[in-house]
Amino acid sequence: MQEEIKRRLRKAFNVTRLEIQDDSAQHAGHTTNPHAGGHFTALVVSKNFEDLSLLERHRLVYDALGDLMGREIHAFSMKTVTPGEYDRLKEGSV
Repeated sequence: MQEEIKRRLRKAFNVTRLEIQDDSAQHAGHTTNPHAGGHFTALVVSKNFEDLSLLERHRLVYDALGDLMGREIHAFSMKTVTPGEYDRLKEGSV
């Protein structure tokens, strides 16, 4: 599933860094997950996020993931940043 997520995000965005972590094991037996979809955490760094609000960025990511949401993906936590924001994060100034 991680590879499919990466494929879709790379297709939708000009990605300079992409990290996907599968957190599903931490949620085994989760009663509110009837389809047994996975739990993922992502870092998406892209110029496509320039001048967009956090909500707009997240909507774009959810749109890119499309039909995976609610089925193969039960929960998707993400950090969406521009390359400049990512550089500042690495320097510890954000």
